Amino acid sequence: MAVQVGNRVIDIGVCTFRRPELADTLRSLAALRMPEGFDVGVIVADNDDKPSAQALVAALSQELGLPIRYRHAPARNISVARNACLDASEADFLAFIDDDETATAGWLAELVATAEASGATAVLGPVRALYRPDAPDWMRRGDFHSTLPVWVHGEIRTGYTCNVLLRLGAESLRGRRFSLARGQTGGEDTEFFDQVHRMGGRIVFSPDAWVDEVVPRARAAFDWLGRRRFRVGQTHGRLLSQNAGGIGLAKQLGLASAKAIFCFAAALPVVASPVRRNRSVLRGIMHVGVVSGLVGIRELRLYGQPSPGEGGKRAA
Repeated sequence: MAVQVGNRVIDIGVCTFRRPELADTLRSLAALRMPEGFDVGVIVADNDDKPSAQALVAALSQELGLPIRYRHAPARNISVARNACLDASEADFLAFIDDDETATAGWLAELVATAEASGATAVLGPVRALYRPDAPDWMRRGDFHSTLPVWVHGEIRTGYTCNVLLRLGAESLRGRRFSLARGQTGGEDTEFFDQVHRMGGRIVFSPDAWVDEVVPRARAAFDWLGRRRFRVGQTHGRLLSQNAGGIGLAKQLGLASAKAIFCFAAALPVVASPVRRNRSVLRGIMHVGVVSGLVGIRELRLYGQPSPGEGGKRAA
């Protein structure tokens, strides 16, 4: 990719696995309002066993006039693809967006503006879920699929890769890669950003850096949300167990168990309200996952395997 003298560089990493929606993602990137003073390129890391996305990427790069570098990163392990983007980039910033998301016109400019104003290591943006007409009413009203960061005592301690900008020169990011062991269970991004935070990296939020994601039918179901929440809890429990032992571990187990019981009990008085009931039950399932992670139960595998009716696409 040609770089103008004096301009800084942003790469946008897109990890893909047999998703035709990748075309919409790339078209949205071509329509971005580019940040002034930056050259922008795209890295597509194909996680399929065969380079199945290569022809589509080549055709769209020519059609859209978008500088795209294709990397075949096989293994059906999402961490392999994420690391391929990190390895391929020598830019000042690297953004990540998922292959089933579309960026709003100001997405990248908003992320960059927040990064420049804050000096943060990582900037997270919001993901807005778009529901199909046949999605359950309670799910649409409760908006169970949109993604926002979690604040703990006024700070963001971990993050996600579905909408983020990384300052690659930051000390807490030097040589850091996503865990291959978590590349099929999920939670690799939670662990990655947890380590960034522990190493002194600061994570901030850019509330206007929106990306959109259409919720497919396979995910518009309570059981999918339950599996996802359980796995999120497992990852959190594993991270807690790495820094707790003996009495500390026992305290964490007791706390997570109490939270699970409380959430399930809190669902009873609101059983007639599907949004409130399901939100409480799902939080309880997450805390059960924390207990599972604390005691070392093997984490659910969410990547690299077929989903019902999805013809081999990754499950999460």
